[in-house]
Amino acid sequence: MAELVNARLAYGKALVELGRTHPEVVVLSADVSNSDYSFMFAEAYPDRFFNVGIAEPSLVDIAVGFAYSGKIPFANTFAVFFATRAIEMVHTHCCYGKANVKLMGAYAGLSDSFDGPTHNSITDIAMMRSLPNMTVVVPSDAISLRKLLPQVADWRGALFFRICRNEVETIHDEKYAPVIGKADVLREGGDLTIIATGILVPRALRAAELVAKKGLKARVLEMHTVKPLDNEAVIKAARQTGAIVTVEEHSIIGGLGGAVAEVVGEEAPVPVMRVGLGDRFAETGPYDAILDRYGMSLEDIEQAAEAAVKGKRK
Repeated sequence: MAELVNARLAYGKALVELGRTHPEVVVLSADVSNSDYSFMFAEAYPDRFFNVGIAEPSLVDIAVGFAYSGKIPFANTFAVFFATRAIEMVHTHCCYGKANVKLMGAYAGLSDSFDGPTHNSITDIAMMRSLPNMTVVVPSDAISLRKLLPQVADWRGALFFRICRNEVETIHDEKYAPVIGKADVLREGGDLTIIATGILVPRALRAAELVAKKGLKARVLEMHTVKPLDNEAVIKAARQTGAIVTVEEHSIIGGLGGAVAEVVGEEAPVPVMRVGLGDRFAETGPYDAILDRYGMSLEDIEQAAEAAVKGKRK
């Protein structure tokens, strides 16, 4: 098992370092700084931190005001609330208004598993990527989070950044150099491609090892940027391997799987199998157990890989 790192602590540390290199960054919170560890920025730079209270629409609007004043605001709340309570302001003021606001979505996916289905963010990627002028980034581990955060600050325009609540596996080393908008090849293979995002990337890599024992060589792409999607990498994978499996901690409707299927369907039709949460809500329980129960287990990825290869042989 790879090293496990608290994703929230990694975010707090990275945010403090970002504040040192980017003096124009300000951080706002909807009263969740103790939850997502943005309190670390507040302690380091108290004059640049603002708690707006449990008022997510106001959080976004105040962030927009900071952006129009030349600051780079990092607005923090749970991912599900950006995609529900604050979505009108995200739609109109961030996206239509072309505001340079960074929406830092904590407790993403099913990682807030003990607060129940109301706090699971299972449609946030779908909603955010459908908005014009919005960028969507999903780091896979603490290193990718830290490496991507300065790029988030330098990226012009609205951006949604998805952060896990819990401990996450470390799959990268310090040589890793992600670039927003570009997929990373983590494993080569010619029989199929597994395209994964977020904390399920380690499971995708292990699934590739499992299917290798059955004679299938799987390429693994980490798609940390869901929008703008790296269409070139997707098309290349479809044409070279002939079958694709997408893996995400999100509904299979409208997220990474939907984005990849759209590109493949238009440019290079091949079988696409989507691994993620089905068209339903999840429930309360231990995080890993919930992931396994709702369609994101290692076995689910393995079976999808086999089905995708079988589909291309028909």
